[in-house]
Amino acid sequence: MVRARIKKVEDKSIATKGFARFLFYLVQFTWGLPVNLFGGLGYLILYKKFRHERFKNAFVTYIPGNWGGVSLGLFIFIAEGRPEGWERNTRIHEYGHTIQCLLLGPLYWFVIGIPSFVWCNLLEGYRRKKGISYYKLYCESWANKWGSKWSGMKQYGVK
Repeated sequence: MVRARIKKVEDKSIATKGFARFLFYLVQFTWGLPVNLFGGLGYLILYKKFRHERFKNAFVTYIPGNWGGVSLGLFIFIAEGRPEGWERNTRIHEYGHTIQCLLLGPLYWFVIGIPSFVWCNLLEGYRRKKGISYYKLYCESWANKWGSKWSGMKQYGVK
């Protein structure tokens, strides 16, 4: 009898085990505390009402609606009911913002949060009129790169 070999998939994500994971959370809840307080509060408020899952070191909450996603430290909030490929790309992208929070801590609001909010919400018409990709803004392309690197996953169809 021949046994099929099962190929073990290597987890290429960074800091998801052992001491590295401990340091990840330590930095998020010290240096990144201001951002994580808001994210944690949102997570607790929405905990019983919506679906949640873990994604690497983050906590993802799915909320119905016609919107995208937002990352507040370790807490990621994503629109529920979108196509699977969109959901995958958005999880990876928002995880990139989680890593940015790890690096920037309280500066996250000024370097990432405010520019991202303005780019997404206030300049949507401008982007659409000029045909500019959402990911053209420095903090959004940076989130894609770091999300892919730190999660060990690739995004598909993102320009």
